[in-house]
Amino acid sequence: MRTDTEIKDAGFSALNTKLDNLEVERFIALVNRQKFDYTEWRKTLFEDMTIDEISARANEYTRKQFSEE
Repeated sequence: MRTDTEIKDAGFSALNTKLDNLEVERFIALVNRQKFDYTEWRKTLFEDMTIDEISARANEYTRKQFSEE
């Protein structure tokens, strides 16, 4: 299991792949301001999608990741 520091580092790294430094700071501020329940959010994230749609999006995401390397 990873330490809290390792998880924070991985999270910042993930954010930095899509956002610039200012946007990362804004994202963190937005999350901290709101009462945000990640577990509840995840329960409803894909509720309007079929398994095939979720799979297609995951495959497309993977293709994009490997094409950028």
